Amino acid sequence: MGSPLIIRDPDIMSGEPVFADTRVPAKTLTDYWIAGGTINEFLDDFPTVTREQVVRFLKDALEVMCADARNASSIGL
Repeated sequence: MGSPLIIRDPDIMSGEPVFADTRVPAKTLTDYWIAGGTINEFLDDFPTVTREQVVRFLKDALEVMCADARNASSIGL
């Protein structure tokens, strides 16, 4: 399965979900995109997060969205 991508620890950022081995909240990445920022800008501003973590975050989010869509259509939503 590999190492965790996102962790939640009450001793790190008051338990907010962060990228593993960092203190960078996962929400910060989505906030960057909503504000029109790029992945490169995010990585420049938060060098403790790796490009691999960002790519994995995107892949995982896509899998969840696709699974949700499949589940919704299978129950007629």
